[in-house]
Amino acid sequence: MKSEDSLNGVLLVDKGPDMTSHDVVAVARRCLNMKKIGHCGTLDPMATGMLILVLGSGTKLQDLLMSEDKEYTGSLKLGATTSTQDREGEILEEKPVPELTEEEIKAAFDGFKGDFYQMPPMVSAIKINGVPLYKLARKGQVVEREPRFVRVYDYQITKTAVPDIDFRVVCSKGFYVRTYAHDIGQKLGCGAHLTDLRRTRSGHFKFTEGNHTTFAALKEGRKDEVMKSILSLYDVSKLRGA
Repeated sequence: MKSEDSLNGVLLVDKGPDMTSHDVVAVARRCLNMKKIGHCGTLDPMATGMLILVLGSGTKLQDLLMSEDKEYTGSLKLGATTSTQDREGEILEEKPVPELTEEEIKAAFDGFKGDFYQMPPMVSAIKINGVPLYKLARKGQVVEREPRFVRVYDYQITKTAVPDIDFRVVCSKGFYVRTYAHDIGQKLGCGAHLTDLRRTRSGHFKFTEGNHTTFAALKEGRKDEVMKSILSLYDVSKLRGA
């Protein structure tokens, strides 16, 4: 078993739905009895999948690991826009979904490939004058945001069963998949919102057997089991080809 000294490195957590990234960090701190834990890239409460935690001196890698590309699988529903651009928000507008060909759907996705600017949603963790946007959004405020330069490296439409479309997307840091779903809906003229999202990869990290843990293991305090999943700084360096 790894010693207490080895609590420096990276812990991959398969995050479940209905919890914040901060919740995961809080239970990890309790389980491992350490304060110096951060996370690399927020996942919305609705989203599941890979959340990278950095432990101890591994926190020095936080900015580096956050800057790498991400891969997601997701689903969007055509015909309705919501206040949060996902299924957790209030429906703002509903429109009939036209008869769409696969070519028309592909063309809408193609419109968001490569480099482009994306407007961050009001419900996001970006801070304006030190206040996260989502806190302003809860008060019903809408403030001016700066568009962000983002990149979609690759995408794939995996299933079309209108009004639902499943997809996979590989994107840069700072990319909002729910805004991607919303914008594709606008392009198709009927609106859309994100209904499902899972992060399947972040940079060089992918889930394999034994290299990650779960929220349940952290919450139940299964410390020995969790510690076996910690990737040492050497492991991380080797994985990244450094």
